[in-house]
Amino acid sequence: MAKIIYTHTDEAPLLATYSFLPIIAAYAKTAGVEVETRDISLAARVLAQFPDRLPAEQRVDDALAELGELATKPEANIIKLPNISASISQLKATIAELQSQGYDLPAYPENPQTDEERETRARYDKVKGSAVNPVLREGNSDRRAPASVKNYARSHPHSMGAWSSDSKTSVATMGHDDFYSNEKSVVLDADDTLSIVHVGVGGEETVLKQDLKVLAGEVVDGTFMSAAALDAFLEEQVARAKADGVLFSAHLKATMMKVSDPIIFGHVVRAYFADVFAQYGEDLAAAGLSANDGLGSILGGLDALDNGAEIKAAFEAGLADGPSLAMVDSDKGITNLHVPSDVIIDASMPAMIRTSGQMWNAEGAQQDTLAVIPDSCYAGIYQATIDDCRTHGALDPSTMGSVPNVGLMAKAAEEYGSHDKTFEIPAAGTVEVRNAAGDVLMSHTVEAGDIWRACQTKDAPIRDWVKLAVTRARASATPAIFWLDEGRAHDANLIAKIKAYLPEHDTEGLTLEIMAPAEATTYSLERIRRGEDTISVTGNVLRDYNTDLFPILELGTSAKMLSIVPLMNGGGLFETGAGGSAPKHVQQLVKEDYLRWDSLGEFFALAASLEHLAGYDDNQRAKLLGDALDRATETFLNEDRSPGRKLGTTDNRGSHFYLALYWAEELAAQTEDADLAAAFAALAGTLREKEQTIVDELLAVQGKPADIGGYFRPDPEKTAAVMRPSATFNEAIATIG
Repeated sequence: MAKIIYTHTDEAPLLATYSFLPIIAAYAKTAGVEVETRDISLAARVLAQFPDRLPAEQRVDDALAELGELATKPEANIIKLPNISASISQLKATIAELQSQGYDLPAYPENPQTDEERETRARYDKVKGSAVNPVLREGNSDRRAPASVKNYARSHPHSMGAWSSDSKTSVATMGHDDFYSNEKSVVLDADDTLSIVHVGVGGEETVLKQDLKVLAGEVVDGTFMSAAALDAFLEEQVARAKADGVLFSAHLKATMMKVSDPIIFGHVVRAYFADVFAQYGEDLAAAGLSANDGLGSILGGLDALDNGAEIKAAFEAGLADGPSLAMVDSDKGITNLHVPSDVIIDASMPAMIRTSGQMWNAEGAQQDTLAVIPDSCYAGIYQATIDDCRTHGALDPSTMGSVPNVGLMAKAAEEYGSHDKTFEIPAAGTVEVRNAAGDVLMSHTVEAGDIWRACQTKDAPIRDWVKLAVTRARASATPAIFWLDEGRAHDANLIAKIKAYLPEHDTEGLTLEIMAPAEATTYSLERIRRGEDTISVTGNVLRDYNTDLFPILELGTSAKMLSIVPLMNGGGLFETGAGGSAPKHVQQLVKEDYLRWDSLGEFFALAASLEHLAGYDDNQRAKLLGDALDRATETFLNEDRSPGRKLGTTDNRGSHFYLALYWAEELAAQTEDADLAAAFAALAGTLREKEQTIVDELLAVQGKPADIGGYFRPDPEKTAAVMRPSATFNEAIATIG
């Protein structure tokens, strides 16, 4: 039997799966398609690291490793929902919850001193940050807005804030002594094994990384950010924000850049509260309270200190004396500096640009903002967008074009900072990248506290990326722009490869250009305002940024994108959108049994998965299911069945009911398979006849707390009961398949 693997992930997407998956499984079975699940949630990934500490009934298979192997096979058909890219604070919270549920897990070693602690830390490090995506993404990314979504956005434009020509909002970035300016890059002539070595000023050597396997043609980069320059830059921006009367906000990627960006975030916290750390820094360090974990973590730990009240008062004075801070939640007093994973650049910057270039202040009002993005690699794309809006006003979703993306990400391409090749330098000296023969390929002179990082990009993914860009440009008759800066070492090597590989393809009649990111942003925005589309062809990090920036402006959300990963060996990985708002949705469900999460991305991914399976397995019924689902989704949008914003309206569970109804009606109406039509005609009739009963049963549970038995690892039975509260609907679905 043909298979689709549906991933169990985290937070709101996981909760929605408990409601939607029974529908998928029942419908798919009519086409002889089996839907299996694999648990790649953060909690499951943690448990999979410690089989030796758990009894047999608590052990968890390493589903991520299994799926990583499957992704290299032509039969792969994986639907991947958003998962937590764990920050250290999220990882610690997961460990604590699992311990409370009876799992014998060790504490996370902040500063491992023994071999056992170092080994424990190494296990936990495997699940931090963007640990899932590099394993599954054995192909490059094809991400775009489906026609139905784009048409809906034009007919039902979302709200956009009005821009003023005298807006004070701007981006501040270092521009020197940062990752961009210090980058060096080499292309390997042959397969090799590299090592990364720190050489102290006295000549003593410390191996930071060894046995780093590389292939011929691979691009390897090394760079660093100066801690001293970073601190000087941040001191200037704190003063600038106060002088200009704008909000101070930091925008980083502490989830994907799991090593570098939490460190940078700590520098930001210390710069804002410079006086507090000058006076009490040693006390905080002795108590294990780190600025890298954010202001919220520090404040939460002050009660255990003898002088905690005194230090808390100093922080409050710092808030009063410093520039106004952008707020994550002004009602709860949660600032931009509370939690490193709360303000993720790819979501926070587009949201700010969409709402007049403003963020929320402590009084709950919008205010112009200084967006502090220390590294200058991609800060320019946001400044270019702000400049465009300040000059031309807000974009118009009812007329604007689109910016689909072809992203280089296969085989962990450009995984900056989210792996074991990023280091906070312990002492002054030199960091060298050496080959197996001992030759130094790259070197950087560094000081204590500098952040040094390396990344790899293999040649085969680059070739595949160029091919995919040409394929998409021709299929959609759309210009494709490679967003690469010839002044940056890594990009210069990619540009040389692109120029070598493009002649391998038929590019006649296509517009294929190379532009630096800020220039490409301006070019794309000019076309957007004319209602024209432009494909952005980008590296991995910029793929992450662009597939939030433009969708949030075009569609109001990045969750409504079709995200396909054509795997390099012929399989398919189908991603369902971003999960940035998932925590808020879980909190609302637990508080009042209402899940606002929108599963539209799952609908698109499932339709594409069925289409792919139909081609691979020559399964005509799978194609009919996929085609009918596409039509049902368009009806779903036109009938406005996405979850509402408040109690008493359709939530995620109700949206699944209406999708199931429209899908059944489309299958009943198709004329290519009479038996399939007859089977679904009965179900469609039942769902339509009992629509009000089902809606009433779904609405009846709203307004009171819901018990799911855990946040990171909810109880399956409790969660299923919460997410499938309509007996009438459940019984109807059970009759099909």
